Amino acid sequence: MSNKGIYPFIPLQFERLPPDEQSRRAAEFETRMKSRRTTRHFSSDPVPFELIEAAIRVAARAPSGANQQPWTFVVVSNPDIKRQIKEAAEAEERESYERRMPDEWLQALAPLGTDWHKEFLEIAPYLIVVFRQDYGSKREPDGSERKVKHYYVQESVGIACGFLIAALHWMGLATLTHTPSPMGFLGRILNRPPNEKPYLLLPVGYPAPDAQVPAIPKKPLPEVMMLVSS
Repeated sequence: MSNKGIYPFIPLQFERLPPDEQSRRAAEFETRMKSRRTTRHFSSDPVPFELIEAAIRVAARAPSGANQQPWTFVVVSNPDIKRQIKEAAEAEERESYERRMPDEWLQALAPLGTDWHKEFLEIAPYLIVVFRQDYGSKREPDGSERKVKHYYVQESVGIACGFLIAALHWMGLATLTHTPSPMGFLGRILNRPPNEKPYLLLPVGYPAPDAQVPAIPKKPLPEVMMLVSS
């Protein structure tokens, strides 16, 4: 196999498992992930920061277009910053619920019982704000900088967020995928550069002792998978 790239190639580290071990791992992972639920009820109990770091290391291993890794994970634990984010998010969400959202959207959300109040943004011990990097920069020999186009940014950051959510759940932490709209206030509050745009706001912590979630079904496998074998 020829190598025409600029990176040196190294042997793939891959362990081909026996079929019974593959099945065991598949069943274990599926069982664990079936218990994953989005929650809006968090405990303020502290979470070891090492767990957050470990989860982000996993997320940063996600594949990305041209290996450009167009993401930044900003971890917020400062109470004042969390309060600023909560207040700004609630202002945008209140405007959305009361004026921006069409009736069809509100009807779709109604069974979940959500509204513009976002207390969890202060209660959860950590907020992970994921930013997508729409472009990068490269310093030229003369000291100037030029923009570097990033490819498949949305897809790459989405995959990384999937890795992140799965890792956090696997280690026993609860999450909420929160996307206040619009989210420009996150870049301002967290002082991010112009090439970074907010993608996802993820409160992380332990669920409150009395946490509840709606009893919602997931689509059965035949509705979401199609096998094309011939």
